[in-house]
Amino acid sequence: MVSPRRRIHRVLALCAALLLPAALLPATNSWASEQLSATFTKTSDWGSGYVAQYTITNSGSTAVTGWTVEFDVSGSQSVTSVWNGVHTRDGNHHVVSNEAWNGNLAPGSSVTFGFEGAYSGSWTDPSGCVVNSRPCSGNGEEPVDPPDPPTNVTVTGVTPTAVTLSWDPSGGADNYLVYVDGNLRSSPTTPPATIGGLTPETTYQLTVAAENDAGRSDQSAPVTATTPPASAGPGDDRIVGYFTQWGIYGRNFKIRDVHTSGAAERLTHINYAFGNVSSNSECFIVNQTGVGDAWADYQRGFTAGESVDGVGDTWNQELKGNFNQIRKLKEMHPHLKVYISLGGWTWSTYFSDAALPQNRERFVKSCIDLYLRGDLPVQGGEPAGGPGSAFGVFDGIDLDWEWPASEGDAGNIVRPQDRENFTALLAEFRSQLDDLEAETGRTYDLTAFLPADPAKIDAGFEVDKVFDYLDFGTVQGYDFHGAWESTANHQSNLYDTPGDPSPVQFSVDTAIQAYLAGGAPADKLVVGVPYYGRGWTGVSAGATNGLFQQATGPAPGTWEAGIEDYKVLVNRSGPRFRDESTGAYWLYDGTQWWSYDDPVLLTQKTGYIKDNGLGGAMIWSLDGDDSNATLTRTLHAGLTQ
Repeated sequence: MVSPRRRIHRVLALCAALLLPAALLPATNSWASEQLSATFTKTSDWGSGYVAQYTITNSGSTAVTGWTVEFDVSGSQSVTSVWNGVHTRDGNHHVVSNEAWNGNLAPGSSVTFGFEGAYSGSWTDPSGCVVNSRPCSGNGEEPVDPPDPPTNVTVTGVTPTAVTLSWDPSGGADNYLVYVDGNLRSSPTTPPATIGGLTPETTYQLTVAAENDAGRSDQSAPVTATTPPASAGPGDDRIVGYFTQWGIYGRNFKIRDVHTSGAAERLTHINYAFGNVSSNSECFIVNQTGVGDAWADYQRGFTAGESVDGVGDTWNQELKGNFNQIRKLKEMHPHLKVYISLGGWTWSTYFSDAALPQNRERFVKSCIDLYLRGDLPVQGGEPAGGPGSAFGVFDGIDLDWEWPASEGDAGNIVRPQDRENFTALLAEFRSQLDDLEAETGRTYDLTAFLPADPAKIDAGFEVDKVFDYLDFGTVQGYDFHGAWESTANHQSNLYDTPGDPSPVQFSVDTAIQAYLAGGAPADKLVVGVPYYGRGWTGVSAGATNGLFQQATGPAPGTWEAGIEDYKVLVNRSGPRFRDESTGAYWLYDGTQWWSYDDPVLLTQKTGYIKDNGLGGAMIWSLDGDDSNATLTRTLHAGLTQ
């Protein structure tokens, strides 16, 4: 489809060039007579990709020989192919020059080059367009003067391996350059900037310069920063946070936010959600809606302002996207372990097949090769990927099979023998991870997400055996009730609630006691907590402030009906109610009823974890917290006191 369109554009442009009058005024590139403009038009858009063009017009009185258009695209956009022009790029900066047959522009004539690409999130038109070093508007203005040096450069944050700087923006600056001991380390477009990869207990001198198309300013007055000693991390108790691949889009929650919010220094582990399992029993990554998002995983370029360390991606890096940002985050927070989480609610369809005896070994090898050896596929015309490109990003595997021998999402394959096959699958993972450890000298962990429902535990898990292979298991401590039911009820209560009319009582304690009774070691049980709430609307008060009352449907949510992030709920108006004996908290405004965890309830849960000698807390998911990581800070304080 692409090739015919390119040929058509090329033929039309060539025909137009041949029809130009043979006797033209002498060609010139003199700015005294040249008046070129370049107009951008997006001709097609299908939500994740686009086709666009620039039309270069000579509005002057003299012919022009040769043209070059330069423009920038946002970090969420890419240009994958260009026709009717010679294309080069440096990061998100693209340069297109004429081909041999379309460089001459007579007065009043135009030429067009086209391109196509992909994007995520909201569309943004290209910026910073110049044609033959002049503004694309064709106003003929001389380039602006170089900006003044940045002022008020200030150290705003220091960790053992990173320094964060802020400064007052310089008028007319397109980007900035941050120097550490005279060496360029970062090129952010706006302040602040975080420079990682530093050495603990070391003093550094830092300066900032400003830059635009006309040149670069002098460097600012220097500031110094001394990195503190390396810490041992947040403590012995695990604090495991899920980072959702898709959170970088609508929620605009990036790996950088895990750092800037203060969450990273308090977490012990991050589970990256999710990796998919194919119908032929292999781990794989593709770019296909509902099946995979290689673009987010390792192809998307992040700008300096979006990057963990303030250094933007270049177009030809072998690793970009979330995976590269994870690598940078680990450099700044060496205590962090990051696991790839396989499956999840949506991608557990073929786990049962993968766990069959004839498929296990091949399935496990494919996951280890892809994520731990880091052998990412090069695909879609993007340069990222290749053998070993993601080596070192992940420290282990988290199995999120929902659920062995029990129904989960519609279409899941379920077998009665899933229970025994799950144990055997864990054994195969552990065996191949041991081999990889011997080969690389690294340590690789194995964990699993475990259900709260005692019936699902009995049906799908040999509790007395699986912990022989697991470093720990995270126990579902939420989704006990939701808007799929017609009665408002707690979704994450710590203990059973007296008077609960549900046919089956769910609670954190009920789930934990079921695993302990089955032989699970207490210190390998990590309690899941939600950073979101579940809600109903049309709820009458009754005698219980809405609890156990009938609802007319799910309450409206930002991303999904019946679900809302903590950072949104905390700012909602309406009375709150707490049941300390049950360990539950809710918001009820007379119509909408929301069950969620606040800092007080999380503190109660951390007390429960410590009192019972459990292995820590797990978070679903980090993007639900506020910008100061209030809930993560609460968990950390409760588990380290």
